[in-house]
Amino acid sequence: MDVVDQKTRSRMMSGIKNKNTRPEMLVRKYLHAKAFRFRLHVADLPGKPDLVLPKHKLCIFVHGCFWHRHEGCRYATTPATRPEFWTKKLASNKQRDIRVKMQLLDAGWRVFEIWECGLRKKDGDSLSWLPEFINSDVLTLSWPDYICSGDI
Repeated sequence: MDVVDQKTRSRMMSGIKNKNTRPEMLVRKYLHAKAFRFRLHVADLPGKPDLVLPKHKLCIFVHGCFWHRHEGCRYATTPATRPEFWTKKLASNKQRDIRVKMQLLDAGWRVFEIWECGLRKKDGDSLSWLPEFINSDVLTLSWPDYICSGDI
């Protein structure tokens, strides 16, 4: 049973952004400061990647750990209310992410996933590894790819 009525819950959920989130803005700011140029939310690519670096044939998705099910992450929880709904919904999100990633790879794009839990550290160095990987031949990357036991 939910603690708020359906209308209130609907309003609350509709307020959750899917573009220009704080983690996405951190990645954008970092890449811009490092002189990387990118396009945002390119609609003609599968999944409308958060950032596209055409020069590097690279798509970057900045994923929320809850919504995209970052495996092993403490932020990828299942709500206690309506667990059947959430399990199905979040599994569907995960399957869509896999399908989009495969479509992009098949089309010759490289795909990086950056998870919000890796951006929680406030010192600004959490993305210092990124330029090296952008300039590499790595086809796919998920960062951080380890189990998050706390804020990184």
